[in-house]
Amino acid sequence: MPTPPYRRRVSRSAVATLGAAGLVALGAAPAAVGDEAPPSLALGDIKPITGVKPGSPVDLPVTVVNNGTTTVDKVWIKYTATRGLAFPEVPSNCVKQYVGAYDEMPERWIAICAFDQAVKPGVAYKPQKPFAVKAEKHAFDDEMWVGVTDYEPSPDENSTPVPGTAPEIELIESPAGGTGSADRFRVPVTSVNTADYEVTGAALRGKPGDTVTMKVTFTNTGPGWVWSKPGTPWTSVLVTLPAGTSVVKPDFYCKVKGKVYDCGLTTRPQEHLETATFTFKLKIDKKVAGAKGSVALSNRKLPFDPDKSNDTAPITLEVTGGEPGGTGGTAGGSDGGSGSTGGSSGGSTGSTGGSSGGSTGSTGGSSSTGGAGTATTGGNLAATGSSSATLPIAGAAAAAVVMGAGTVLVVRRRRARHDSDGFS
Repeated sequence: MPTPPYRRRVSRSAVATLGAAGLVALGAAPAAVGDEAPPSLALGDIKPITGVKPGSPVDLPVTVVNNGTTTVDKVWIKYTATRGLAFPEVPSNCVKQYVGAYDEMPERWIAICAFDQAVKPGVAYKPQKPFAVKAEKHAFDDEMWVGVTDYEPSPDENSTPVPGTAPEIELIESPAGGTGSADRFRVPVTSVNTADYEVTGAALRGKPGDTVTMKVTFTNTGPGWVWSKPGTPWTSVLVTLPAGTSVVKPDFYCKVKGKVYDCGLTTRPQEHLETATFTFKLKIDKKVAGAKGSVALSNRKLPFDPDKSNDTAPITLEVTGGEPGGTGGTAGGSDGGSGSTGGSSGGSTGSTGGSSGGSTGSTGGSSSTGGAGTATTGGNLAATGSSSATLPIAGAAAAAVVMGAGTVLVVRRRRARHDSDGFS
C-alpha cells in the first residue's frame, strides 16, 4: 500500500470532529431520517461484520432496490474502506483509487462500479458475484461505506482512479426480493487482532555544563492498526527528566505538565505502524548520584495492547567529571524536573565520532542513545537516529498540543472536494 504524505497531530477533541464531519463525508450518515421518503434507489440493510480473521475475505452482502415507480437505466455502487481492508480483485466495470489521510479523513480505498443495465421498480438486485473485500494482516477496527446512485459519483481529487482488471460483474434479480431504506450504509468491520504500543528511552552521557540531545520514541509495533476515532482509547507519551538536568529546548509537541513533559501523538504511528520520535535539548547542570528519568504511556489500560512490559522505558544519565565543561551557557530549568525552555546551550562543536555513549572530538562531547539509536548532541558524538520518524507538519506555521485535557489544533492542508451525495 502506498504511504500517504500527510502527517498531522490530533487530539481527542480534534478526532471527535471526524464523527461530525469525516464520517459524513465518507458516507456514514443515514439517508432516510424522520418522515423523509426513502430514496428511489436504496440498499438493503447491511449489518456490522465481526470476528474477521486478518488475511481472510470479508463477506459483504449488497442488495439494490428500486423503490420508485420508473425504471432506472444505469446505477453505480460505491465502496469505501479504511486501511485495514483492501479490494484485491476489482472488476473491469469498476475503478479503484487509494487516498491518503488528510484533514479529518482516514487513509482509505475507494471503488466505483458502473452497471449499465435497467433496474426495474419494486425489484431487488444483487451483484452476480460479491465485490471482493479482504482483511489485511493489520486489520482491526475498520469500517466500510457502501452507496448506490443513479449518477456517476466523482472520484476523490487527491488521487487518480485506476480501472479494474477482473472480469466484469452484473446485477441480477434477487429471488429473495428485499426492501431498501437508505442509499448508503456505514458498516463496521471488526477483526480479531491486537496492537502493541511500545516506548523506548535513552542513555545520556556528558559533563556538567554540556548540552545533550535526547530522543525518545513511541511505536505501534502492530500487527493491528489503530484508527484514532471517537471511542478509541487514547494515549500520549510522558517524559520525566533525570535529576541534575534542565531543558534547553523541548520537542515542539511536548508540553510541560507538572514535573513531566506530555508529548502528543500523531495518528500516523498508531495507524501506520511507524515511529514517533520526540527530541529534547538538555543541559547537564550537575552530577546527581543515580539520576534516572523515564518515558511512559499516559494510558496503559489499552484493551487491544496485551503486552504492558514495553509501556515504560528508562532514561539514564552518566555524568563524567565533577566540574562544568564546554563553553558555558545558562540553564533552562530546574534539576531533574520539567524546566523552562530558556537559555543557551554549552558544549563544543567538534567532529563527529562513530560509537554511541563516547566521544572522539576535542572537548565538550556528549551523547544520547536508546531504542531510536544514538542522537546528535551539542558536543562531538555520532547520530544514527531515524530522522524520518520526527513527524514534521509541512505548511503549518504553528500548532498547539495540550494533552491530558485532550485539546490539539488540527492543521488542515487541503480540503477534499466531496460528492454532492455526501460520501467520498
